[in-house]
Amino acid sequence: MTNLGLLARIEAKPEYADKVETLLRDALQLAREEDHTVTWFAFRENATTFGVFDTFEDEQGRSGHLRGRIAAALMEAAETMLGSAPDIRPVELLAVKLP
Repeated sequence: MTNLGLLARIEAKPEYADKVETLLRDALQLAREEDHTVTWFAFRENATTFGVFDTFEDEQGRSGHLRGRIAAALMEAAETMLGSAPDIRPVELLAVKLP
């Protein structure tokens, strides 16, 4: 069972919200290329608040994802497009329903 995840909250500067949305939409292809990322979701809460939720089979996959291209792009964006560094939290999944 996939029981490890990451939950990231991303706060864009208002003038960069559209660019952050594009960055997250484009990151889907990078997530597809990661063998150890089981599921990956990018979402928008409001005009400037975004998030990512992803799951992994094991700690190696989760750690690898944090060292990967998506995390690097977010950290690069943080310098100019984000109001603060992304808030990325490891989570343990207690129950899962997948198709």
